[in-house]
Parts: sequence; C-alpha cells; structure tokens
Amino acid sequence: MAPDGRAESRGPPVFLSPACPKLLIMKLHQDVHLSLNTISAYEDDHVVIHRTRHSGNLIVTADAVLPGWASTASADPASLNKADIEYLLGLQPQLVIFGTGKRQRFGSPALLRPLIEARIGYEFMDLAAACRTYNILVAEGRAVALALLHESSEPLGNEQAQQTPRNFP
Repeated sequence: MAPDGRAESRGPPVFLSPACPKLLIMKLHQDVHLSLNTISAYEDDHVVIHRTRHSGNLIVTADAVLPGWASTASADPASLNKADIEYLLGLQPQLVIFGTGKRQRFGSPALLRPLIEARIGYEFMDLAAACRTYNILVAEGRAVALALLHESSEPLGNEQAQQTPRNFP
C-alpha cells in the first residue's frame, strides 16, 4: 500500500474505503464522445444518430452517415452487388459490420472477396447486435464501418407506429 492510503496498482487509481478498509473503491467516468456517430436507438426500419432518424440502407462511420448505400438491396446480404462492396472499400475501414435486420444473414464469400483481399475484416450480425458492437468499437477509436441493411421500409401501420424504438441505456 502506498503511504497516502492508495493500493498500489498499475491500472486506474484505486483507494481503500475509509468505512471499510478491506473494500477497494475505483472511480469510474462515463466516456462520452459527442462528436462520434453512435447509435442511440434502433428499430427494424431505422436507426437514430444524434437525435436524427435515418431510414433505409446506410453506412455509419465515426465521422459520417452515408444514406442511400445499397439502395436496391434488401436485408439479405445476397442482394448486395459488387458496387456496394467497392463503396465500402473506398472508406478504408479496419472492419465492416453488416447489420442484416431482425435476424443474422450471411453474404456470399465470392462477393466479399475484395474485402478479404484488402485485409478488411467483416462480420454479419442482426441489427441489434450490429448497433451495440459498432458503438463499442467506435468508442475505442477503431476504424469501423456499420453497413445497415434494413428490413422493408414500408409506411408504418397504426400498431407499428405506436411501438417505441429500442433505446440504449
């Protein structure tokens, strides 16, 4: 133990509790990156970034929201084409996370060959997992691109319009 009552460690400062000397206390601080594009809520047909709703297929990076990507594709990655993958290559990410709607679907290895050759990692996840994983990686400073393939963007019916988007804590 250090002379000032701190427990010696190589990590963040850890202090002994005055009320209970055997209890270690570590201060935690929320890491807020207001300038980064993070997903704050999502639903099957949209995501919310900086209080703005984005519908349809799009790419999200730490510093850009790129709507209109893969405009002819559905939530099934098999509907992507070569131009859609080449657009992702131009962003030069370390990793591409494909969000494939309500359920996880996989893309064709032949179509993904340009990503493999460029040594860019990729992962296919359902929308919820893709949003959570993207938020973690972008907060870590990773060069990640979130490629969202939304379910059909048909107008909302009455019962759908009353559903609350899933928010992150």
